[in-house]
Amino acid sequence: MTIFVSAGEPSGDLHAAALVTELARVDPGLRFEGFGGPALEAAGVKLMERMEQLTVIGLVESVAKVPAHYRLLQAMKRRFAAGDVKLVILVDYPGFHLRVAAAARAAGLPVLYYIAPTAWAWHESRVRRLRRDVAHLAVILPFEEEFFRARGVAATYVGNPLVDSVRPAADRGVARRALGMDHDRPVLGLFPGSRAQEIRRLWPPFREAAALVRRQRPEVQVVVAAVAAGRYPGAEQVRLVEGRAAECFAACDAAICKSGTTTLEAALHGVPQVIAYRLHPLSFAIARALVRTRWVGLVNLIAGREVAPELLQGAARPDALAESVLPLLAPDSPARRGQLEAIEEVRRLLGPPGAARRAAQLASSLLGSR
Repeated sequence: MTIFVSAGEPSGDLHAAALVTELARVDPGLRFEGFGGPALEAAGVKLMERMEQLTVIGLVESVAKVPAHYRLLQAMKRRFAAGDVKLVILVDYPGFHLRVAAAARAAGLPVLYYIAPTAWAWHESRVRRLRRDVAHLAVILPFEEEFFRARGVAATYVGNPLVDSVRPAADRGVARRALGMDHDRPVLGLFPGSRAQEIRRLWPPFREAAALVRRQRPEVQVVVAAVAAGRYPGAEQVRLVEGRAAECFAACDAAICKSGTTTLEAALHGVPQVIAYRLHPLSFAIARALVRTRWVGLVNLIAGREVAPELLQGAARPDALAESVLPLLAPDSPARRGQLEAIEEVRRLLGPPGAARRAAQLASSLLGSR
């Protein structure tokens, strides 16, 4: 029995791989094919194409990838028509995966969508497509189940996969020594993202903000969660650490984070943060016109209030970032205490570990209904 699994960006690749691992544990006879990256491949999925060259952020930036996505969609349609695929599992990446869901439904295949499109934030028109094309949504934010069910979409909150993977540091000094830093000096973490366009737009203001922080507090060490050292010009005064984001969080007293999953990772590590993001100006203007939520940071969305300051687009200036993060580096400041208390609330709302296992149970139930 073949299951087709698709993930279009790095975090989705990891979450999809965890789900595949759970399914394979329950039924070792299952075969897996799909579209994704190294994590899915390592989990035993036969990939028809790799995701690395297709991942982009922003409406304007995605235009150049349309032809490649179209070719991939046509290849998937041919694969669905072969007749041996019994279930399609889609993970995040809605711009492309909603089209894949429609193709799977047209081929008579049930679809489990894990990590739902953010229709509650914008593009509520996507709800109609989900209701029509998806057999079940496995959602990972606590408020999503009620939102989708109220609109006629079968949805189950399976928990958040980061709860399984994030383990807060018991001793930040130990984490600092592991990164080659002084164990008794405070650490500011910079998390500008992993995609080239994120780094290009966020690294300069993050770097300058860190320099401003150090002018006021020279004892502060700066660590950067990096993906490739050559992408960070002017990094002589910071510690670049490649491929070890969790260890960077474990060492931090406070952080400047790009919006998205990184904000939730920081919260689960118990790290107070400032949230920032920059897009292509046209992409940002379009998003601002469409987005209905007050906040963009997941930690704020889950709490239903501003837990961490958000500085977006032109507001993400070095001086503003430094001014916002400095109080979070002060051990007894009201800003730091208040954010740490709110972080504990967010962690409670996310519930227990086991998201991939519960998503796999939903997949099994869809297979059993055929």
